[in-house]
Amino acid sequence: MNYYCLPFSWIATMVSASPPPPKEICLNDEEWSKEGPIRQAKWWYSAFHCVTAMVGAGVLSLPYAMAYLGWGPGTMVLLLSWCITLFTIWQMIQLHECVSGTRFDRYYQLGQHAFGPKLGPWVVLPQQLIVQVGCDIVYIVTGGKCLMTFMQIACTNCTKFRQSYWICIFGSIHFFLSQLPNFNSVASVSLAAAIMSLSYSTISWVSCLDHGQIQNVSYAYKKTSSADYIFRVFNALGQISFAFAGHGVVLEIQATIPSTAEQPSKIPMWKGAVTAYFITAICYFPVALIGYWAFGQDVDDNLLMSLKRPEWLIASANLMVVIHVIGSYQVYAMPVFDMLENLMVKRLKFSRGFPLRLVTRTTYVALTLFIGVTFPFFGDLLGFFGGFGFAPTSYFLPCIMWLAIKKPRRFSLSWFINWACIFVGTFIMFASTIGGLRNIIIDSSSYEFYS
Repeated sequence: MNYYCLPFSWIATMVSASPPPPKEICLNDEEWSKEGPIRQAKWWYSAFHCVTAMVGAGVLSLPYAMAYLGWGPGTMVLLLSWCITLFTIWQMIQLHECVSGTRFDRYYQLGQHAFGPKLGPWVVLPQQLIVQVGCDIVYIVTGGKCLMTFMQIACTNCTKFRQSYWICIFGSIHFFLSQLPNFNSVASVSLAAAIMSLSYSTISWVSCLDHGQIQNVSYAYKKTSSADYIFRVFNALGQISFAFAGHGVVLEIQATIPSTAEQPSKIPMWKGAVTAYFITAICYFPVALIGYWAFGQDVDDNLLMSLKRPEWLIASANLMVVIHVIGSYQVYAMPVFDMLENLMVKRLKFSRGFPLRLVTRTTYVALTLFIGVTFPFFGDLLGFFGGFGFAPTSYFLPCIMWLAIKKPRRFSLSWFINWACIFVGTFIMFASTIGGLRNIIIDSSSYEFYS
């Protein structure tokens, strides 16, 4: 019988203010499957899980962000974000086993090691939850809108439903999928989602090339008041940062990979991450640049909404988006499910099993569905959550933890790069959060709820 070792803090509650000191205990196969992740994944599992987590709804808003930033600044921010987040994901992969004999399987556990057992969860856990819950809300909205567009193109004579109905139809799928127990059980869904993300991204920029430039295309900055334009630029920064997700679940993904002294988990995980970032690049840059080239300042906040022909291809792309965000929702929801169930077992003395999964996961899906139906502002939601949650977890929290744990020599290259990432990420966080929140307030003032 095989035995696995893990830190005792894994079994402790995820929100405990003062967990017991880390020590090693061993679990057999049956106990491990109940208490922790099954460590059987290969490097390609991490690749398509990362692609599913990163290449999502955000890619379709990149041309819209370019419309406010312009060719030069927009391209620079996009390239800088790709480089910074690749660097920070490398740091997280390295820190996963930075203590001999211990694996930090959750973002908050690494935060406890970096900032202390009491402060760590308060620094990391709120930001991670904002990322995961925010993504699920945006994916609920995206899935419903794209499903509506697909049906309008595919069946022109069908009865037209309200947008909120389509969002509810899409959300209802997750009441069933959420009952799958863990990451490994959604591997096939995640693989399908990764394939779909590459497919609809390719369709988007190829269709833009085929469409060509619209008549009188303009690359001038959008005409609006100075104050409104500044806030829209801030929101565009958040839309770009939203596109570089994945850090909120990277440790959970790495936790499913086996690790030995000869083959530590960081080797296959980094291989999968590099593969995922290569796929991300061939999705993001063509969509952003060619989409902006074709429509200029008149591009919609969802590129597929700007494309009308050929109808069958655009309908197919919208259906691919639906399939992709089904998988993305589950990838981001799984760590939240795990946290909620651990909390219910530890604090409220619930027993593990299907009844607990049914109650906690159904409640979570219903909550994200309600918020998505109430605030279906795609571009504004991307900007708000991109700044409020994604900028910290993807841009600068890994750098702060690296400085706290590794303690590079002051004024060394590593020290300078980390502080530069912290500065850029902090600016994006504050700017895009303010811009996204302001735009949500402005857009909701003229919106008819549940229309």
